[in-house]
Amino acid sequence: MRPPSTEPTVATADDRTRIRKLQRSDIGVARELLKQLGYDIETAELTWRVERVLAAADHYAAVAEQAGRVVGLLHVFERPALEKPCEAVVQALVVDEIARGRGVGNALMRAAEEWAKARGVASVALTTRNAQAFYARLGYAKVATSDLMRKAMGQGKNS
Repeated sequence: MRPPSTEPTVATADDRTRIRKLQRSDIGVARELLKQLGYDIETAELTWRVERVLAAADHYAAVAEQAGRVVGLLHVFERPALEKPCEAVVQALVVDEIARGRGVGNALMRAAEEWAKARGVASVALTTRNAQAFYARLGYAKVATSDLMRKAMGQGKNS
């Protein structure tokens, strides 16, 4: 039996950052944050994606707030596998450009790790294009290099 999908409690060094579950009302700011990573997703498409993530028991999506303003976004999910122990995968982490260097990314990663621990998974994994130093400071190590390959199925919501 899996533990309930609970919202992690994350304390920050300065107590200025609050982590809470992503809500439908956050879609506009989530869209703007994802644009900072180069993902320009139409609102209707992002709404559909957010609703699917929020409905999935093995996914956790959260935002970070400072002074009542959303400044970060996290999506992590549990990935069972045959060839290795089950792990949590950080699918998305973005901190608003104006809030970088203020501990927001650290707080979001702690939330991902607490969520993973509560679910009893063996590890947290992620891929990154240009934030290796940030993740290394948090104790993450490069374990593999691979190529992402994709084949469109020509069906579904985003085909």
